[in-house]
Amino acid sequence: MKNRLIALSALLAMPAHATEPPRPLYLGADLSFANEMEDCGAVYHQGGKPVDPFALMQRAGGNLVRVRLWNDARWTRYSNLADVEKTIRRAHQAGLQVLLDFHYADDWADGDKQPVPAAWAAMDTPAQVRAVHDFTRATLDTLAAKGLTPELVQVGNETNGELMAGPTKAIDWTRNAALLGAGLRAVREAAAAHGKPIRTVLHIAQPDHAEPWFAAAEQAGLTDYDLIGLSYYAKWSKEPMTGLASTIERLRATHGKEVVVVETAYPYTLDNADASGNLLGADSVVKGYPATPAGQRAYMIDLTRTVVRAGGSGVVYWAPDWISTRCSTRWGQGSGWENAAWFDLHRRWEALPVLDFLRQDYRRR
Repeated sequence: MKNRLIALSALLAMPAHATEPPRPLYLGADLSFANEMEDCGAVYHQGGKPVDPFALMQRAGGNLVRVRLWNDARWTRYSNLADVEKTIRRAHQAGLQVLLDFHYADDWADGDKQPVPAAWAAMDTPAQVRAVHDFTRATLDTLAAKGLTPELVQVGNETNGELMAGPTKAIDWTRNAALLGAGLRAVREAAAAHGKPIRTVLHIAQPDHAEPWFAAAEQAGLTDYDLIGLSYYAKWSKEPMTGLASTIERLRATHGKEVVVVETAYPYTLDNADASGNLLGADSVVKGYPATPAGQRAYMIDLTRTVVRAGGSGVVYWAPDWISTRCSTRWGQGSGWENAAWFDLHRRWEALPVLDFLRQDYRRR
């Protein structure tokens, strides 16, 4: 009995986090461009041989693919439901989990703008709330019927501004909470209906904006979600890695949610392979991490280590598959991201050492 009392006293004396079950550590990439790039003739290589980017990432130690979904993007054949189904199927076949990213827009939604889908533009708020719920639920029901249920769902993309309100402005939190809450509720319903657990994410661009946003969300009653998602790009954030770490620690302490960096990237060169200017140029280079393959690798390992040590639950790289091809976007021929991809423009799109960040043992360091 004495030994049992001693053991119980020791257990009670342990810090609360010591008794928590281990949190999943999500490491991966957004591969929303892969299908389009391959249709445009892209061939990714490893060791000089063609390689499937999903299988490559899994072998390198990754476990998560993020994929975006637009509502009715008639200007492109990609990021619609059919394309998303193909991506999820490829991810699952490679043994990877999936984070489905609902933009709730017909085009890019981001920290600067949240465009309303054309089909919902004339609706009043109650009708838009129903539309968000029904679109989310119908999408997940369709995926479940095909055995393609995602493991995580992101309700909105970089929702710094009010959802479906156009350019970023002061948020009407009554409306915003109702819209985001409708999406979250639909995910919970679909998970219960199909017996498949789905974790939910709310996502803000840059740690600089996260704390006031999530404080306002909580005050508005928006609390039924599982993870806080952050974008972190040195070019667009005033916070160094140490500032990101402090933000993650405070978010976890204040809201009791896991935190994942669901978007980040770093250039391995400042060269350009095509007519599209590089989005991550010299203004994205951080001291101590040159725009070289070795610098890109070191940056991603140190960033991920910083996130995990701060209590974060993972890092997801954005668009490592968006290499230069014969195809054009609205910004010009090729890619504006090929210098930040995981494949070297100087070596016939050979896999770069940045993939090493996926296989580090962060939890023991």
